[in-house]
Parts: sequence; structure tokens; C-alpha cells
Amino acid sequence: MRWPAANGGGLGVAAITYVAVDYLRNVSTTWHQRLQPLLWSLLALIAITRVPFYRHWNAEFRAALPFLASIIFMLSALLYEALSVRFVTAVLGLDWHHDTPPLPDTGQWLLLALNEKLPEAVVEILRAHIIGLHHFLMLFIMLAFSVLFDSVKAPGLGLGARYMFTMAIGRLLRAITFASTILPSARPWCASARFRVPGHPHPWAQKYYVPYASDANAIRQVIQQDIAYADTGKYLGDYRPDWGSMSFLIDFLRPTPSEGSSWYSLLKKAGGGCNDLLYSGHMLVAVLTAMAWTEAYGGFSSALIWLLVMHSAQREIRERHHYTVDCIVAIYVGILLWKMTGFIWSAKDGTRDSRLTKLGKIQGRLLQAAKDSDMDEVRELLKGVELDRQDSQKKGPSKVMWLFACGTIFFSLTIVVLAFTWTSDG
Repeated sequence: MRWPAANGGGLGVAAITYVAVDYLRNVSTTWHQRLQPLLWSLLALIAITRVPFYRHWNAEFRAALPFLASIIFMLSALLYEALSVRFVTAVLGLDWHHDTPPLPDTGQWLLLALNEKLPEAVVEILRAHIIGLHHFLMLFIMLAFSVLFDSVKAPGLGLGARYMFTMAIGRLLRAITFASTILPSARPWCASARFRVPGHPHPWAQKYYVPYASDANAIRQVIQQDIAYADTGKYLGDYRPDWGSMSFLIDFLRPTPSEGSSWYSLLKKAGGGCNDLLYSGHMLVAVLTAMAWTEAYGGFSSALIWLLVMHSAQREIRERHHYTVDCIVAIYVGILLWKMTGFIWSAKDGTRDSRLTKLGKIQGRLLQAAKDSDMDEVRELLKGVELDRQDSQKKGPSKVMWLFACGTIFFSLTIVVLAFTWTSDG
């Protein structure tokens, strides 16, 4: 992978400072409570002071519609994912989650073996909670805001649209993947601690899974007959509240009387789920942040972020939030998806291509002037291309653009606050 040169080191220093200050919560709570609000306020103030000097609001305005569309697409994908998370947890019941052992994971074995071989200090670093989901989200937000300092190619909303669009596709693929085959959690107690779904399986599972779950002869027979032949008797029923037009969700969410009467509240409780959700959503966010940083900014800070991605991956495996396969798949899926969505935003400078296009239009006149040794004409033609570029850069924002700029900054800072609030627990 190529590491493009960064425009200065300010953004990298800010990113490292943010991660270091936030890690103080594990070292000194007092200093963390003092320094973190100060750092947030300082970063926000610096960004706001750069707004009057930003010259690419026209590009931001053109990117606003794709940005909003990407937000809607991502929220829809997250809603579908929450439904799928609840479904794969509820369909087999809590008894299955408690009684089914985790899958063998050679990555977990390797980390346990390394604990015995590596120096204690190295093992403690590997165990440390250095970076989490909210850190990677904040690092991307800092990257997008750096367009105000010309550290990253404008528009920032275009970069944000690509990030969210890519994440939405990744989330949809993830939900389809883990819902297609239900895998046991690496933490068998998780479902009982977090969910109140019925202990028995759904009638679907009672008919199509339970009779053929462990008996080898039954499995062979159902394969040969290709039909669910077992007589399951009377199905164990479920509680069915009145959800009106949303009652079709009952079979997927399997509510219980103690969970209230709102289907939406059940989806909010889905969280990260308790099954093995192939592939890791946390790692997808981390990889997309690292890919965006590498393409848009580059430099040694990109290498550091990839190291943090690897650290986060081994911690996901070490703490058994995911199997090793979940993290490996998330890494290459995130890389491939980011490469595929380059049509939305690209770090390649379009100014050079634009000037080449203009030169191509006057190529005939340039050649003719050169043949006639008319250097004044050559200079005038080239001057016209240069003046077009300078005029496009000198156009200041109109009143409408100023309103758009203020709204964009306010909206973006609100997103930052929500990101901190909703993802501070990982």
C-alpha cells in the first residue's frame, strides 16, 4: 500500500493528542476530566476560526445532497442491521445460547500462547484499552474537518458521503452474512445477561432445526428426503402484543411481556448483539477510517492508525467479542469496499485535469501560434487558462453560501456531540 505524503503534520499531531488525552481516563480520571473538554473546545474553536478563510463552499454545496442521501442510506442500513441482530438472538431462544459452546478459534489460542512467551510489559500494552469505536469515528471527523486547513482535498462533505455510503454497504452485507447462518457467541452468557427473549426456540426453529440438530441419522434422513419429516407435536407459542401494522415484526423480534409494548424499544436494545456477528462491525469502522486517512492525508500518522487498527483487532479477539475470522474478513471487506466507492470522492486533485482539459481545447490555436512564432499569442492563450483558474479560486462565498457554511458547521458539530454520546461505551 502506498503512503502518500501528508501536508504538514498538524492533523497527525492532533489525532495522536486526542487518543492520548482520552486514554487518560484509564490512568488519571482527574486529568482526563480536565483535559478532554479543553481539547474538544480547542479543536472546535480552531475549526470555527478557519471558516471565513475557506474557499471551497461551492464544492461543499454540490456535495450536500449526496451527503444527506448517504446519511439516510446509512440509518436505513443500521435499522435493518438492528432487526437482524435481534432476530438471530431470538430465533433459537436463550437456552440455546447458554448451552451451545463457542467455536474453536485458533487466533484466541495464539494470543493466549503469546501471553506466556512475550514480556509482561508487551502483554499489558496489548491488553490496554487504547482505542475504541468512538475514537475511530472522531479520527474521521477530524480528517473531514481538516479541509478547512487545506490538509485534505475538498469537499469535506464529499469525503463524509463516501465514508457513510461505504459503511452503509458494509453494514448491509454484514447483516445479510450473519443472518444467513447463526453462529454461537464466544461469550455464552451474553444473551442471558442482555436479552429477555423466550428460552425456547421459535416455531420455525422447532420445526426445521431442533429435530435435526444433533442426531446424525436424522440429519442424514432430512438430507436424503429434502423435507422436514419429523412430527414436532404442538409448538410452544410466543407472546404476541398488538403492534398494529408492525405486527409482522413479532416473529423476528420475539418480544416478552416484561419488555414493554414498543417494537422500536426492542431494536434499540439490540446493540452489538450476542451471537457471533460475522464480520465485526467495530473493525469495519476502524478499517474505513484508516483507509480514508491513508488516501486523503497519508504520512506516518496513517501508519500509526493502521497499528491502532491491528491493536483493536487483537483486543476484539482477546476479549472474545469476536472470533478471529470476523476481524480478518472485516479488514479485507473494508479495504475492498473503500476502493470500490472512489467515484463518490477521490483524493486525486481535479484542478490538474481541469487545466489539461482547457489546454486541450486551445491545443490547435497553440500549435498554430507556435508555428507562426507568435509568442504573444501563446502567452495570451496560456494566460487565459491561468486567469480562469485564479478567478475560480477568488470567488468569495455569497450570503447563501455563508448561511450554508454556518449550517454545515453547526450540523457537523452536532454530529460530533452525538457520536461522543452514542458511542462512548464502544
